Amino acid sequence: MFKDPVCNMMVDEKKARYISEVNRQKVYLCSAHCKSQFDKNQSKYGY
Repeated sequence: MFKDPVCNMMVDEKKARYISEVNRQKVYLCSAHCKSQFDKNQSKYGY
């Protein structure tokens, strides 16, 4: 399980539909909204 950095919800990496990549590291997100927020400002979430 991976913690969504935007909303802190736990996401199953095997079932995740929303994935961003930062410096070759995958970030799993729970929804399109969280992915959009994360992609706008990755540094805000520690990446």
